[in-house]
Amino acid sequence: MPVVTKAPNVAGEHLVDYEEKVFEDVKAEPGEKALVTFHTVAFEGSIGFVNLLQATRLKRKGYETSVLLYGPGVTLGVQRGFPTLGDEAFPGHQNFNKQIVKFMEEGGKVYACRFALQALYGHGEGALIPGITPINPLDVLDIVLLHKKAGAVILDTWTL
Repeated sequence: MPVVTKAPNVAGEHLVDYEEKVFEDVKAEPGEKALVTFHTVAFEGSIGFVNLLQATRLKRKGYETSVLLYGPGVTLGVQRGFPTLGDEAFPGHQNFNKQIVKFMEEGGKVYACRFALQALYGHGEGALIPGITPINPLDVLDIVLLHKKAGAVILDTWTL
């Protein structure tokens, strides 16, 4: 039977070299754009939150950054809380809302598909976090095409 001789990890220890950066710190050139799309359900995996952090990082690197919430992605942009809107029912319950608000406060734009809001999830535009722009379902493809024509960085967020 193998014997473990290594002492247990201790809070405050470093287990990896977090300071080494392998690649140059890329910054946007003036006028460069980025689009992060979300076709994922809030709380059903980490990708929604991780790519909200990526959108914020792109904005901070100087990209004119937009977020597109469509299909189940609109669930990231609705106001939530319990027992009242804005209340955090459990730690992390407001992660999506807080990150979207921070992103918009830093100048990012967020768009949500009206079709998904109403037809798929039974929400109206009033359910959205203030500052999110509701868009026509026909705009979902056009925002992607406009960013593609502009040579934008595009991150697509999908879960099945």
